[in-house]
Amino acid sequence: MQTILGSGGAIGKPLAKELLTYTDKIRLVARNPKKVNETDELFKADLTNASDVDNAVAGSEIVYLTVGLEYKLKIWKRQWPVVMKNVIDACQKHQAKLVFLDNVYLYAPDEMNNMTENSRVDPASKKGKVRADLIKMLLAEIDAGRLTALVARSADFYGPGIASSPLGIMVLDNFKKNKKAFWQADAGKSHSFTFTPDAAKATALLGNTADAYNESWHLPTSSERLTGKDFIEKIGAEMSVKPRFYILSKTMISVLGIFIPIVKELREMLYQYDRDYFFNSEKFTRRFSFRPETYDDGIKKMVKAG
Repeated sequence: MQTILGSGGAIGKPLAKELLTYTDKIRLVARNPKKVNETDELFKADLTNASDVDNAVAGSEIVYLTVGLEYKLKIWKRQWPVVMKNVIDACQKHQAKLVFLDNVYLYAPDEMNNMTENSRVDPASKKGKVRADLIKMLLAEIDAGRLTALVARSADFYGPGIASSPLGIMVLDNFKKNKKAFWQADAGKSHSFTFTPDAAKATALLGNTADAYNESWHLPTSSERLTGKDFIEKIGAEMSVKPRFYILSKTMISVLGIFIPIVKELREMLYQYDRDYFFNSEKFTRRFSFRPETYDDGIKKMVKAG
């Protein structure tokens, strides 16, 4: 049995499809799980409830933690440590391997221009500190020999049908409404994005590769260096609209954050847009001879899916 905790998210759904390559015993766990494959087993659970997590993990050989909590610092501080502890405890009890889907928030800002698995951990944001603490919890159990696990880390997502994608929110959705796109801080800086089908395929591959465990891996991401302006122009061209956009500055975010809570949450993450952000996945692509989707092809598929 291979189990996905947080099966309804951006990676959970395509991951369920990819796991069919390795097994027909797939358990999808969420508050309201829905089948992706006909043979999927559905399991309702609250990951902040230890008993729910224990029951969800029971009988699993591999567990994928892909849940995405609401993007609020208060919720992250309160719920993420509880979720991670519950999952670690359950995996240890049932002798299951753990694959944790992570982001780049834990890296130091001066590592942004070439992030690798060895980049320095020194988060600049409060959300980043939460993520760094989760990795400390995980590594402590791995180092003590009490858990077999790996970290599958991704840049910002983009892909077909991904509602939470920055490219979707900032560009695609606005162009669909005949509005200007927007970019944060500086559209002249480069920014990496991981294509969700690639991320799902790679996560399934890592989970089913015995010698990939007890390491961190960057999921395959195009090595092209495109700026925010480049992405806006490519999406505009694909949609046959003028690539009009404006810049959402720190001052604008501060003002808008007074009225729009989710905008307030973005302010501390602006450092990811005011400098070059390059996500290096050479370790994975060389190890598995994997060629990530190009941005041109990925954008075509994203736009086509709407």
